[in-house]
Amino acid sequence: METAELLEIAGRGEDSKHQFKVEATNAISLAQEIVAFANSGGGRIFVGVADDGSIHELDAVQLGTLNQLIANASTNSVRPSINVTSDNVAVGSGVVVVVTVPDGLAKPYQDNTGSFWVKNGSEKRKVTAREEIRRMFQNAQLVHGDDVRVSGTSIADVDLEVFREFFKLRFEQDLDEQGNSLGQVLTNMRLLSGDSLTVAGLILFGKAPNQFLPVFHVKAVCYPGSDIHASKYIDSADLHGRIQQQFEDALGFLLRNIHWEQGNQGVNSTGLPEIPRIVFEELVANALIHRDYFVSAPIRIFVFDDRIEIISPGHLPNNLTVANIRNGNSNIRNPILTSYATKVLPYRGLGNGILRALKEYPDIDFIDDRDGNLFRVVIKRRAQTDSPALNRVGFELE
Repeated sequence: METAELLEIAGRGEDSKHQFKVEATNAISLAQEIVAFANSGGGRIFVGVADDGSIHELDAVQLGTLNQLIANASTNSVRPSINVTSDNVAVGSGVVVVVTVPDGLAKPYQDNTGSFWVKNGSEKRKVTAREEIRRMFQNAQLVHGDDVRVSGTSIADVDLEVFREFFKLRFEQDLDEQGNSLGQVLTNMRLLSGDSLTVAGLILFGKAPNQFLPVFHVKAVCYPGSDIHASKYIDSADLHGRIQQQFEDALGFLLRNIHWEQGNQGVNSTGLPEIPRIVFEELVANALIHRDYFVSAPIRIFVFDDRIEIISPGHLPNNLTVANIRNGNSNIRNPILTSYATKVLPYRGLGNGILRALKEYPDIDFIDDRDGNLFRVVIKRRAQTDSPALNRVGFELE
């Protein structure tokens, strides 16, 4: 870094990528700053710059002490250790040391007391909420929501007939013909952990998933008009059960609350849905498989006169963007569900479901709401003079 660039940055003041320190004499304090940057996309620490941007250059003695401190902090006071670089920028009769912290590849990082830190604007913030720490591990793909044990469950909660049918379809072998016990098979498939079913095991093959995971369901409402009503609806349903049952019921709800067109078919034909069925299949399957199972909330489906919204708990994982998914890129949030869903739902697991939906019906918007921690799909409906939502009388919400 050249002196002119350093002075220009100092003049702008601190932000989420630039931290100023007049001096650094404590390895733990410096480690906390390094941890915060490593967990938050990287940044630079300027030692020899005050909060107001004024320069307090370091002499040779201070520089030697600081270099040792940087090495100690990044190696011994950060877990896991991280490689930082330092640049001595000449200013006046001394130097300012610029420590560059890369975006960490082994997140989440913590200091040697076990504390996690992240950047919060120009300041650092200690992460204490269990939910946020868990999400940091989830984003690093160290834990997965579908692999979490469900307290109170056991092998007795598996619907054996459903699992036998799946096992035969997946492995082309009868369950009773293979040499392992049921518990060992379920454990090997990551459907059982210890004595408890995992989230994936329960929602794929449980007898009554809603008994243990009541919030992991689909809540569907059809409203008159174009806005959510506080007291009126046309159709409403809470869809529970295994993932396949939720999928089928959600599909049924959508298809019965949209317009059906005769097209070139005969008068006795049921007609064709205004939005192709495959669009709903792809988007509902995507919501059920890729939702965030660390978030205790249902998937919501809203049908309005002008649009249909499918709202999934959890924003897009990691650095995945709407542009990415429109180009067929994906990031697996729930690897167990993704692996087995191809034999349970009309899901191919290739990451191109969004592309198929867009090909059949381009008028779809995707909104990655990171502040609200949700992912919203908006399917725009074409104007209909005899839409079900226009012709059916609303009921009062209870």
